[in-house]
Amino acid sequence: MPEAETVPGLPSRNIRQPLIKRKQKVNPLINLDEIEKALSLERFGRYVEWARDDRNRALELYILNTHLSETLYVPLQMLEVVLRNRIHAVMTEVRHEMWFMDNGVLVIDHQKEQLTKALADFNRNSKEITAGRVVSAMTFSFWTSMVSPDYEDIWQTTLNPIARRQNGKGLRRKDLASPLAQIRTLRNRIAHHEPILQWDLPKHYTNILTITEWLSPAAAELSRTASRFDQVYPAEPIILNWNNKP
Repeated sequence: MPEAETVPGLPSRNIRQPLIKRKQKVNPLINLDEIEKALSLERFGRYVEWARDDRNRALELYILNTHLSETLYVPLQMLEVVLRNRIHAVMTEVRHEMWFMDNGVLVIDHQKEQLTKALADFNRNSKEITAGRVVSAMTFSFWTSMVSPDYEDIWQTTLNPIARRQNGKGLRRKDLASPLAQIRTLRNRIAHHEPILQWDLPKHYTNILTITEWLSPAAAELSRTASRFDQVYPAEPIILNWNNKP
């Protein structure tokens, strides 16, 4: 299994990553033994390790991790919705609104499987199959796959208008694909309640907003306005304990 990453490509055990500390008040009446049981020793153990066996500090880190995950929900949601809608709009303009049903358009197996499952679910629940329902049913990985190397030809002929830099210049497919792959990993960790403190979160937050702005400047501005990341991300640096392998 790959090692956890702080900066993608660099294993966290080799990095002493500065974080910003925000005081998390822990109720002294909380029974830490019961917390460990509730969270599982395996899950909470990472935080205990980071806190050098100080379980109160470990709980503070756990709460901080939860708060930061919460703040990233808004920008991640905005990016996912805008990405899928921009791809759908451009593909609809060139083809038709049910473009994903055309033979040869979807070339990655997991995308085809997602589509097949969604159609089967609609039929089983007697729901009309509409483009809007199908688009909403597809996961973030489905949409990020649309800018993977498998779709280079479609990018060149069809998809490249989905995004523009702030100066109006176009983008290469890989300008989107590389940061989106990292963002998808971060999103999945948050969705599965995994630790994210070891990531360079300000960097990834900036990337989320940048890509959203390439897709829709208005959506990016709304995301900035609604997000609490800058307020919650702490202000005094600490060093996590990287002595042991994650």
